[in-house]
Amino acid sequence: MLVGLDTSDDAGVYRLNRDQAIVQTVDFFTPVVDDPYAFGQVAAANALSDIYAMGAKPLTVLNLVSFPVSKLDMSVLAQILQGGSEKIREAGAQLIGGHSIDDNEPKYGLAVTGLVHPDKILSNARARVGDYLVLTKPLGVGIITTGIKRGIVAPEDVAEVTRVMATLNKDAAEAATETGVHACTDITGFGLLGHLHEMMKASGTAAEVYAGSVPVLPAVWGCLEQGALPGGTKSNRRYLEDKAAYEAEVEESRRWVLSDAITSGGLLLSVGEEDLPVLMRQLRQRQTPAAAVVGRVIRGEAGRIKVRPE
Repeated sequence: MLVGLDTSDDAGVYRLNRDQAIVQTVDFFTPVVDDPYAFGQVAAANALSDIYAMGAKPLTVLNLVSFPVSKLDMSVLAQILQGGSEKIREAGAQLIGGHSIDDNEPKYGLAVTGLVHPDKILSNARARVGDYLVLTKPLGVGIITTGIKRGIVAPEDVAEVTRVMATLNKDAAEAATETGVHACTDITGFGLLGHLHEMMKASGTAAEVYAGSVPVLPAVWGCLEQGALPGGTKSNRRYLEDKAAYEAEVEESRRWVLSDAITSGGLLLSVGEEDLPVLMRQLRQRQTPAAAVVGRVIRGEAGRIKVRPE
């Protein structure tokens, strides 16, 4: 076992031989958008993301499905699976089976196995003091999808958040491995600050975040004005009370966004100063949804975060 439960990393890693290790993960959830095809794409991209966060390539996939057979037409399930299958093919992986059950509400996701060289594993536990923190997708997904459920999000904003969630982290991961970043994690349910806390705790370091530099989907602000806050985002904010210290100038709305519980977010990369220009160039060439320097790794109590306005 090369990576297990100790560091709360994104996936487990098991060495097969000197040159190969398998990476394994699983994730599934209820719909975050109304369109079943889009839901399938997003759920698949989300599950595949953990493989990319470890610097690995996905190889094989198993579908995990819960579906209310007596309540919804089976064509809905077909669209979900079609969306997922297309993302699996885009990732270059093979769908080799799965499991389904009759349930009260639809759920979909994947169990994924990937392959990585043991010397090229990306982990959340290797950030170094002085590293820059780079984010590859904008925040605000959880707040906006809550707004979608309340019917307060414009169609063009629904399309944009869906596009961001359905974008694979494949290009970002390739840029990271080619650049030689020190640490990596993907931003999902614990939000940016929650996953950054885990990275810093595992690495024995602290961090500072520049709130004004963090990319945010524009529809977030209108959703916040109308009180669209996910339960997971509220839980994250409470959990971080004694772990993240905000300077007074950091706006309340920004504080919520930094704790937002996200589905299929981007990668958070910890990269040395000398490699930062190369990483940024690689990300921009690959046109990742974002390529933003959002903070820096500093000395301090392991896991502590300082949030500055800029």
